[in-house]
Amino acid sequence: MDVGLAALSLAPGLALGSFLNVVAARLPLRRSIVSPGSACMSCGTPLAWYDNVPLLSYAVLRGRCRHCGERIPWRYPAVEASTALLVAGAALEFGWSWRFAIASAFLAVLVTVSATDLERRIIPNRVVVPASVVLLAAQTALHPSAEWAIAAVGAALFFLLAALAYPGGMGMGDVKLAFLLGAVLGRNVTVALLSGMIFALVPSAYLLARHGQRARKMAIPFGPFLALGGVLGLYAGHRILHWYLRVL
Repeated sequence: MDVGLAALSLAPGLALGSFLNVVAARLPLRRSIVSPGSACMSCGTPLAWYDNVPLLSYAVLRGRCRHCGERIPWRYPAVEASTALLVAGAALEFGWSWRFAIASAFLAVLVTVSATDLERRIIPNRVVVPASVVLLAAQTALHPSAEWAIAAVGAALFFLLAALAYPGGMGMGDVKLAFLLGAVLGRNVTVALLSGMIFALVPSAYLLARHGQRARKMAIPFGPFLALGGVLGLYAGHRILHWYLRVL
């Protein structure tokens, strides 16, 4: 574990998180992520560099646009902070290596799809599909094996059957996200899928306790819980799976 590298990764992680905010805000609207530059989503005023510093600008502006006073969505600092911490965690776990690069790209995708699914109930194809192809190729090149492809197809097929059996509870975006998880995690995808479903039980139980039978008609985005399971699978999947197999 390289604590120094993890600390150095925080600043690039914040910058990456700032870029992911642009991706999450513009891709669902089919807008370019390159131009124009960052602007307030409410009044459209271009942001000066000092109003676009990750986390710091949000704190200085007290969560409001300098020009129109509209509240800046919580997603912006949340994405920046979580991306920085996750990238630092990848540096701590994998050191400066190709595994770190793959893990960072994977985590960036998970943060992006979590933001879009929470805010718009969308897991963008233009994020998940190319990321799945690239990361599957990268994992196969780095660790030559059919494991990655088999895990990707198996995870996607499992969720596809669930989506066909219960269309209201799961979408095709979740199926594609499961494919990505399998492509990166390999056999550890079982930990990610199971833990993601367990994490999703918490808000489901809350809604059921509060609203009773009406909760059955209330949809919650599943992508963020799958993403959380993916993070657990990335950092601890092999240890959890090894422990489970030993217990059996």
